[in-house]
Amino acid sequence: MRLTILGCCGSIPGPNAAASGYLIEADGFVLGLELGNGTLARLQALRDPFDLDALILSHLHPDHCADVSALTVMRRYHPALPYPERPRRLPVYGPSDVHERLSYAYAANEEERATTDLSDVYAFNALRTEPMGIGPFEVTAVPVDHPTPAFGLRVTHGGRTLAYTGDTGICDALTELADGVDVLLSEASWTDSPTRPPGVHLSGKEAGELGRKAGVGRLLLTHVAPWTDRAAVLAEAAIAFPAAELVEQGAVYEV
Repeated sequence: MRLTILGCCGSIPGPNAAASGYLIEADGFVLGLELGNGTLARLQALRDPFDLDALILSHLHPDHCADVSALTVMRRYHPALPYPERPRRLPVYGPSDVHERLSYAYAANEEERATTDLSDVYAFNALRTEPMGIGPFEVTAVPVDHPTPAFGLRVTHGGRTLAYTGDTGICDALTELADGVDVLLSEASWTDSPTRPPGVHLSGKEAGELGRKAGVGRLLLTHVAPWTDRAAVLAEAAIAFPAAELVEQGAVYEV
């Protein structure tokens, strides 16, 4: 599998930095993971957005899904459509209310919501906790601890596994999610402090300890907020997991 970082800024986009967005590729299949603020621009800089074969949204906060509205415009109104080799409707996986929430985000008023529900451009599917086949990947969703319904994800292909925490506070599900994976893509939104609210995000320290406890092969840190000291987050994680790495926008990693 190949992991490409479209954006890795936490909570909001930063200066010249997109929010959460990733591509996972294998066997010619392109799986999008998150499409937060600014990521569609980054995607267009790298490849044709119509190359996407499916999209997963771990949860429905804007920094993880805001650019779906922009993608809707592209898929609905691009003058070169239809692409004969690509289906018009993109499979989208997310929390159970993903269809309703994204429709409301796109439509300007009740009249527009009554006439478009995005089903002309997307085939919506609810994430499930049992393994799902998405293209060549086996994907398992694990509920995690966040103020809105949110999932971590295990993506397996060819005997290799990538785990992604999504946004979450420390919870028992994370150890199950990350157990023995080859690569853990973990959020680390802030530095560690007893004043941090529970059930929202991981600190660098918590991400490092998770990687060590779960016995992961490689720890990649993402979703650092633009007001947070990235070097401090990495230093915290490295205490428990010395080889921890901060991902960079545009970087590509082999899993």
